[in-house]
Amino acid sequence: MPEAKTVIAAIGLGGNIGDPRRTMARALELLDAHPDIRLRTVSRLYRTPPWGKTDQNWFLNACALIETRLDPHELLKVCLDIELRLDRVRTDRWGPRTIDLDVLLHGDFLSDHADLTVPHPRMTERAFVMVPLADIAPRAVVNLQSVADWASEVDSDGIETLSADGNWWLAEAGMPEAPSHD
Repeated sequence: MPEAKTVIAAIGLGGNIGDPRRTMARALELLDAHPDIRLRTVSRLYRTPPWGKTDQNWFLNACALIETRLDPHELLKVCLDIELRLDRVRTDRWGPRTIDLDVLLHGDFLSDHADLTVPHPRMTERAFVMVPLADIAPRAVVNLQSVADWASEVDSDGIETLSADGNWWLAEAGMPEAPSHD
């Protein structure tokens, strides 16, 4: 059996319960520790207004690009397992959460199944996804338009940049510099 092809995937991260910055950093650390995932880059960290269900705390959001040999369903399972490890409890749709990990893009994979839709549904309508994704993948194409173009068109009122670059998570994870993959 041939070895699985490595693809670039985009993961969206967010949370608004507890210490979302630390929880998101831990999620990135756990993703990077997986033998079939290599963290390539992380966006700046953003504070964003709640979306959908607006009577809750503001969120912290970021995106990450990874290299993976996992297929999209396997990657989703890893993300859901990490959410459970980090005390994610699913109650209200769009409600408060300690962590949310979404598979936004997975190479050129397209799926519209109930268990996994890629590109992630409604991502192009959500500034909390498109703004951080534009930091790290501005030329990626979603629905025939670049991420940078989507980010410029989406309503980003209220979004605050909380970090100068994508290294915000390293100190939270207790790492002085970017992970090494020798």
